[in-house]
Amino acid sequence: MARAALAVARAAERAAGPGPGPGLGLGPGRARLVLLPPAGEPAERGGRAGGGSAPVEPGRVAPERGRPAEWREAVAAAAGALQAGGLVAVPTDTVYGVACLAQDSAAVRSIYSLKGRNGSKPLAICLGDVERLYRYCHVNVPDQLLRDLLPGPVTLVLERSEELNKDLNPFTSLVGVRIPDHPFMRDLARACSGPLALTSANISSQGSTLTVLEFQDLWPQLSLVVDGGPIGDIQSPECRLGSTVVDLSVSGKFSIIRPG
Repeated sequence: MARAALAVARAAERAAGPGPGPGLGLGPGRARLVLLPPAGEPAERGGRAGGGSAPVEPGRVAPERGRPAEWREAVAAAAGALQAGGLVAVPTDTVYGVACLAQDSAAVRSIYSLKGRNGSKPLAICLGDVERLYRYCHVNVPDQLLRDLLPGPVTLVLERSEELNKDLNPFTSLVGVRIPDHPFMRDLARACSGPLALTSANISSQGSTLTVLEFQDLWPQLSLVVDGGPIGDIQSPECRLGSTVVDLSVSGKFSIIRPG
């Protein structure tokens, strides 16, 4: 439904004349929309992508191989908006989210302002690969446990490292880490120079969103909206629960902070 409505809007804009460039301009002061095509099949886990290609490092994905041009353009547009200090709406493996660069203090403040979020509520970070997690967190669980859980619809709470922006969640020594099981989010995280700060695309205390039209009220404050289509069954309340949050910060123990 959302993609159909936005496709109609795109057609209407084309009929009206040249627009602001690639993607759909959603009006003055509003975000640009990018419709995400199917991902295609990247080479991964030690395989080869095409004849004569070099092997891919085991456990890693080569997003530039096998992805359609429109997909790569969407990743580049989102990465560019983030690196310019913007906020970008993104599809994940659970609900729609809003991302910014976690190391950009001004952008982090903008996310709190966008959502009307209590400043004492932490933001999670999003990475593309488990290997990157060790730079921003002190890990005291087996690596295989991380790889069993990630990528996936979970947020792992760990001790933060000194590499993480001190203005991100300055009130706690912990940080939640997401590696979504969604190819766009992983490609986007890899395309950026550091971790993303990630939160749900909704006003605080309101329900999570499964289509881009469900958070239209946020569009004017976003730089880009990436439409990956409906996420899950939009009629099912269970599909709006978000990720399961698991505290692994204490060695030898775990606790589920929030079921997802």
